[in-house]
Amino acid sequence: MPEPHDACESLLQAMVGFDTVNSAISGKPDAERALSVYLEAQAEAMGLDTRRLPVTGEGFNLLVTRQVDGQAPWLLFESHLDTVSVDGMTIDPFGGRVADGRMYGRGTCDTKGTGAAMLWALSRYSRGSGPNNVAILFTLDEEIGKTGVRTFVASQLPDLDWRPAGVIVGEPTRLQAVVAHNGVVRWRIRTEGVAAHSSDPSRGQSAIRAMMEVIEALEERYIARLASEHPLTGRAQCSINLIRGGAQINMIPEHCEIHVDRRVVPGEDPDTVIPAVEGVLEELRTRSPHLTVVQKAPDMVDSPLDPAGGKAFGVFVASVLKSMGLPDELTGVGYGTDASSFSRAGIPAVVLGPGDIAQGHTANEWIELEQLRAGVDVYFNLMMSRELTH
Repeated sequence: MPEPHDACESLLQAMVGFDTVNSAISGKPDAERALSVYLEAQAEAMGLDTRRLPVTGEGFNLLVTRQVDGQAPWLLFESHLDTVSVDGMTIDPFGGRVADGRMYGRGTCDTKGTGAAMLWALSRYSRGSGPNNVAILFTLDEEIGKTGVRTFVASQLPDLDWRPAGVIVGEPTRLQAVVAHNGVVRWRIRTEGVAAHSSDPSRGQSAIRAMMEVIEALEERYIARLASEHPLTGRAQCSINLIRGGAQINMIPEHCEIHVDRRVVPGEDPDTVIPAVEGVLEELRTRSPHLTVVQKAPDMVDSPLDPAGGKAFGVFVASVLKSMGLPDELTGVGYGTDASSFSRAGIPAVVLGPGDIAQGHTANEWIELEQLRAGVDVYFNLMMSRELTH
């Protein structure tokens, strides 16, 4: 039996002590597994039911439940366990040091803080007689591929004997209800050249030089012309953020590749992005017949969260916040979350959690302990609300 915690802060401190840097970043398989096993034991010690939902290798989504009535609605909470890299951090990333009303460490803010608050709230809820069935889903791989939530929505949720009335997705929003966010398309564009010895460049064709033409065309005829915007999430964006080319200093480069990041606002279709860029590249090929340029299939496509898909659930969350004297405005953000996967499956989702995204992914990541405690209260009051409907 694990050591019981006396406060949510100590639970979060223990969670931060696990290295869960995303496997695609760290190279460590199933990076979240040890923390998942730990939370499983903690939840069971609290008298909650748990279920492992396999995802990849030894890794699994962890489902923690408290069922009070077979006819009551289900409220689902979700929080991811993986984090970004710890490289360059100026603090002990796994220490969970507490100072000046803050806890420091990778994941304190994004987003182990939300997971700790959810579990602590559910433990408190389970000691009484609340009106709703409640579940927490701890997922894998949000930071890179969203494998955990996508697996849950596609193949694990259909096997459950219940379907949530709505989902609270844990991210640091300073406990403001987020009902809209942007999606993303990430892909690569590659130019081909002809290798030659650098002593006679005329015998070759530089793929880097060709890529300069591609970048100029994208900047002028695609990125600069993006006009879509949403009142809650801002303007559509696109940027070229990685470039790789050449093999060695004395060779004319045969290959060059860029990585492109396109932020898609609610109302835009992510599937239209690649064809639109292809139109620009086709114009470029016509004007420069020597150019060989190819778009790769997207590495990632994640839809935006459209507020139109969950208005009633957003109103429910706002009413609970208002009853607690907290801001009840429904807002939007420019980044993406797991909420869009639930929304695409027809399940209304609101992003809500303690902490500030400005502290996420930083060299000295931290969360205010006052925010963490307030997060427990907000989640608990959502669980206790009798306004949730099927």
